[in-house]
Amino acid sequence: MEARAILRNVPTSPRKMRLVADMIRGQKVSKALALLKFQPRASSPVLHKVLLSAVANWQQKNEDAKLEDADLVVKTVFIDGGRMLKRLRPAPQGRAHRIRKRSNHITIVIDDQAAEADAVNTVITES
Repeated sequence: MEARAILRNVPTSPRKMRLVADMIRGQKVSKALALLKFQPRASSPVLHKVLLSAVANWQQKNEDAKLEDADLVVKTVFIDGGRMLKRLRPAPQGRAHRIRKRSNHITIVIDDQAAEADAVNTVITES
């Protein structure tokens, strides 16, 4: 059974966040947490926290299953652009330049690897 966690309006540009998100996509949760813990980028602690939230959500859904026995995998990670704050900065000769302060929305979906394999086998046998 899959679980997800969503964090909205993170004040980091989506491009910077996607660089870190690409590293953990498809990885086991334990490896992804280790990668995020030691990554020097500013967006890694935020993704680390959201991934921990997704694991907690999975535990909430599967109270009978043990976390140690489950082989959790980061199924999908996507970073969507959030709202943009528009500011003006002074420029030469009395002009103004627009500064766009970007934000993003993070969505992480984790799933048990065994459950994912069962879903693939079901689709193959139905065909």
